[in-house]
Amino acid sequence: MSLRTGLRIVLIGSVGSSRRTLLGLIRHRTNVVGVLGLSATRASGVSGYCRLDDLAEEIGSPYKEFLNINDPEIVALVQSWAPDLIFVVGLSQLVKAPMMALPRLGCVGFHPTLLPQGRGRAPVAWLALGACPGAATFFVLEDEADAGPILVQEPFPVTSEDYASDIINNLEEAIDRALARWLPRLLAGEWQPLPQDKALVSYCGRRTPEDGLIEWTASAKEIHALVRAASRPHPGAYTYVGDFKLRVWRATIETQMRAHGVVGRIFTLDQRERALVQTGDGLIWLDETEFVHEDAELRPPALRAGLQLGYAMQEEIHRVRQRLIQLEAKLQESKGT
Repeated sequence: MSLRTGLRIVLIGSVGSSRRTLLGLIRHRTNVVGVLGLSATRASGVSGYCRLDDLAEEIGSPYKEFLNINDPEIVALVQSWAPDLIFVVGLSQLVKAPMMALPRLGCVGFHPTLLPQGRGRAPVAWLALGACPGAATFFVLEDEADAGPILVQEPFPVTSEDYASDIINNLEEAIDRALARWLPRLLAGEWQPLPQDKALVSYCGRRTPEDGLIEWTASAKEIHALVRAASRPHPGAYTYVGDFKLRVWRATIETQMRAHGVVGRIFTLDQRERALVQTGDGLIWLDETEFVHEDAELRPPALRAGLQLGYAMQEEIHRVRQRLIQLEAKLQESKGT
């Protein structure tokens, strides 16, 4: 399909990949006629939130923040920009039909997996967990999420040592390579999206901050993968120490020491105050941790050898039962007076 040159492009986004794509569009001198960024009031709910207004100002392009990309006011604004293409990159909101119908050519979506593998939610975390291969993939948006024909795809490696931030860095470099390959062809008039192979389709499900809870009965390898997947810019893997939440940002599997300990208990601390913890299979060092409590004034406990991490469910249930018995006894006593 042949295109006219000077395509009018709008970009919509909210994270680092959005910014990297906009930088690529600017670097290749495309005609960006408008930029939409998720409102900063929604930043707390977005891992790796990124503003775009400074780049829009730099190129003299109009910029508008939004709460809901499908608001009639936002749709009308984009319509006034008369786009040929809308890039939707790093946005967790689904773009609905009125917005998708606006560009002359279509909407370009983005996903960081080797589509059709890894369609769905939380792709960076699932990449760290080894669920699918990574790639900077630009594709045509359709009603079904991540299912449209592919415009360009640039694979990047994900190793068993990569944290979420490493994956994002590699992804952003892959975005640069993908745009360098594709944008010159697009601006020269080429538009040849290729349908996805339905036989290769796989899906990744939604993840929440609660999915970062460490089950110490899992193996050191599994816990290490969880720590890497949940690490910054995600909310972090975590366990409990009494009333405190202990976030684990980085960890290392112990491969030399032969030892046997109680699962979830700190075996020892080294000179760097790293805790070595027994897992269901193997030992793991907690390289970087952070105590969290609603009351910031409370002083967290010190990590020490012999300290049990997490909750022993039967013990906790027993304590709750005993507390309920005491409260019921006091209630009965108060009724009798």
